[in-house]
Amino acid sequence: MEKRKTLNAEKRKAIANVFQQHFEQNSKFNELHKKAIATYNTLREQAKVKMEVIVRKHQPQDDVDTIRQMRMKYNDNGGQLHHDNCFYVENEQGREELDYNDNPKMVFDDLHIKFKESQDFLTSYYRDELNSKGLDADYKVKLSGNYDKRNPSYYNMESQISEYLGFSSSNNVSRNQSIDYQSSWENDFKLWVIGRSYCNERMFKVDNETFEWFRAFKVARDNVKLTHEQLFQHLNKKMEKLKLGLKSYKYFDQAKKLADNLGVVLNESILNESSSMALSIYNPDNLADLLTDEVEQTKEEKIAIAKKLLAEQQASLN
Repeated sequence: MEKRKTLNAEKRKAIANVFQQHFEQNSKFNELHKKAIATYNTLREQAKVKMEVIVRKHQPQDDVDTIRQMRMKYNDNGGQLHHDNCFYVENEQGREELDYNDNPKMVFDDLHIKFKESQDFLTSYYRDELNSKGLDADYKVKLSGNYDKRNPSYYNMESQISEYLGFSSSNNVSRNQSIDYQSSWENDFKLWVIGRSYCNERMFKVDNETFEWFRAFKVARDNVKLTHEQLFQHLNKKMEKLKLGLKSYKYFDQAKKLADNLGVVLNESILNESSSMALSIYNPDNLADLLTDEVEQTKEEKIAIAKKLLAEQQASLN
């Protein structure tokens, strides 16, 4: 009889990683996150067009050209121009509120629209890429807003991701120097505007329909981060339960039985970190056919596919 393969902490971690890949690829929250990014991308391109129309309506190109000529002659005394990606739109349709003395007053809502992005947003936007580079794009959402939990590993990951995205420079991470995401987003869209550099001093009035469109645009932007948080919370709950279960397992065949029941492809080669086969089998691209929409596939179908794939993999080893 073949000796049962025992597990240790390192092997349990390797097994947990396989389950996490499966959970993530099958999660509806993963799909929602990708859709949120796609929706934001589409609306962002539309927002550029709309913003240019709005700005040029209030500040015609002829006026910009005139000030540029005046600046060439009189320097700063000729007026102020700024190449900016930060704007405010104000709803020309006001609403009535009461002031501190209960007197009625008209209030005009405004929105801050910016086309550059923060490290937090880009961490959510590039989550898959960051994780594929061995970085933990979930490092911040893990805190759930409790910043007292920040520790050296948190700050180390924050620094590495900051450097990868181009917000800082260090020797801690080998980054593709041909891509500077921070600068790319910073310079993706800019308009010449008249006035001082403080964008909140430039309120471009728009009709109510346009204002509500830009409100939806901001919601689409916020949804990129929101769906990232939802995806992490979903995965974290599953992984907490899984890790508790794995701690109680002494042998690999126990984890294998669990994997079979869930339709997860788990091969003994994963126990050997040096196994190139393990890296090949559990590469996300190779699991694409298995990790389909959990709503459309039954448990029995996933188990059958898993067994078929495993049989093919074992045959390739012989």
